[in-house]
Amino acid sequence: MTRPSNPGAAYIAGAFEHPTRLATGLSIAQLHAEVARGALEDAGLGIADVDAFYTADAPGLGPIAIVEHLGIKPQIVDSTDVGGSSYLLHVNHATQAIAAGKCSVALITLAGRPRAEGKITVASRFAGPDVGFESPYRSSVVGMYAMAAARHMHEFGTTGEQLAWIKVAASVHAQHNPLALLRNVVTVEEVVNSPMVADPLHRLDCCVITDGGGALVVVSPEIARSLARPKVRVRGAGEFVKHIRGGYPDITSSGAVVSGAQALAEAGVTPKDIKCACIYDSFTISVLIALEDLGFCEKGKGGQFVSEGNLISGVGRLPFNTDGGGLCNNHPSNRGGMTKVIETVRQLRGEAHPRVQVPNCDIALAHGTGGWIASRHCSATLVLERE
Repeated sequence: MTRPSNPGAAYIAGAFEHPTRLATGLSIAQLHAEVARGALEDAGLGIADVDAFYTADAPGLGPIAIVEHLGIKPQIVDSTDVGGSSYLLHVNHATQAIAAGKCSVALITLAGRPRAEGKITVASRFAGPDVGFESPYRSSVVGMYAMAAARHMHEFGTTGEQLAWIKVAASVHAQHNPLALLRNVVTVEEVVNSPMVADPLHRLDCCVITDGGGALVVVSPEIARSLARPKVRVRGAGEFVKHIRGGYPDITSSGAVVSGAQALAEAGVTPKDIKCACIYDSFTISVLIALEDLGFCEKGKGGQFVSEGNLISGVGRLPFNTDGGGLCNNHPSNRGGMTKVIETVRQLRGEAHPRVQVPNCDIALAHGTGGWIASRHCSATLVLERE
């Protein structure tokens, strides 16, 4: 390891995951308020301390109504929406704002009710400039990830059984999480024999859909030193938008190639230094491609890497998603980045479940993907360190 290029820029002092997975009796505004209170209490701060607010999914006109609902007087608001990677970008942007002296306590919230509202996740509902060209073909989210999986299998010989090991690892961890939506441990055979959703992805290759949300509190070094909580420093961050270049896609790699390299370089570490990784797992193929692109294994070798059990805590060399991840635990508002940061913070604090806590976990990585790997998407990576 070398010295980070942003020493002591900012710290994650508060983290909170809403316990619900089905919010039939709660509004989205209430969920924002509850996760905000939870994260601030975790940090030992109050709403009056917040001077910056970040969210990607507030109802109404950006974050304005939620700012009023929470009673915040922020000097900075940021509603950057890049799907599931939004909240990792928010941590990066809050860190930059704190380093520039623009704020000292940034609150980041996520809340949603897709399960209670029965929302359908269809890529073509987004009104971007691509819609007129792609919507006629009725693309779907799972269909686009299935294309990436099929291409990866064609180019590198990856198998469905290898992808299944990612779900197996997540389920092994989820059995210890009393709040996880799916706590049953599954086998490779059960994954590949579950109903086909979009060839070659089966039902158990797909994440769950849940309600709820989460929140983070990012603070300045001065504030962090005044708090009683363990110090989790933002040591490195990276973000990158990858697209299909107007019709020349490479659907077996992601923006993690750039965002991961940026974050690791800024942190002054290599993949070998990472003790635990929490990676957005919308589908098993999302994880496999990210593992390769972040440098944890060679391109095309992800299938072998995961099938050797390397993702299982206490067994492999890179425990991942030790809360059960989006494949088993929680995927609030169809956005998985927030919970990846929260579980990374738990690991660095030593507050993960004892059966999945990684010994001496001092440096960990969180990674999010927003959008669709088979088309345009944003990748965001954080390297966090316990001091």
